[in-house]
Amino acid sequence: MGAGIAAHCANAGCDVLLLDIVPDGASDRNTLAAGAIKKMFKSNPEMLMHKSYAKRITAGNIDDDLPLLKDYDWVVEVIIENLEIKQSLYQKLAEHIGSKTILSSNTSTLPRSALIEGMDSDLASRFLITHFFNP
Repeated sequence: MGAGIAAHCANAGCDVLLLDIVPDGASDRNTLAAGAIKKMFKSNPEMLMHKSYAKRITAGNIDDDLPLLKDYDWVVEVIIENLEIKQSLYQKLAEHIGSKTILSSNTSTLPRSALIEGMDSDLASRFLITHFFNP
């Protein structure tokens, strides 16, 4: 799902930072995000409108690359539908995103009111749900 949203944004002309977890024992810490970008070329139909748009997507990971988020206007969270895990990620993201950055969740099951529980009021005012059904 995250890769599809990344491709959708790249197709619209946006620079995208695609972050994923670091698998245990991985020699390439960005292997999951980089692999997702490679799979974009194998999907049918292809996720990218033109192969060159892949250059707009940078692979990274949530352990090393959160500081890069300060340069982005919109951060879309696309992780497991678990409230505690999402809230934990939001706490980490809050330390790195810009003061005007919009943060959204791709959830289809969790209410916004639960997701913003304990969140700083300024960040909560910039938080929304953007559910992509099939990007």
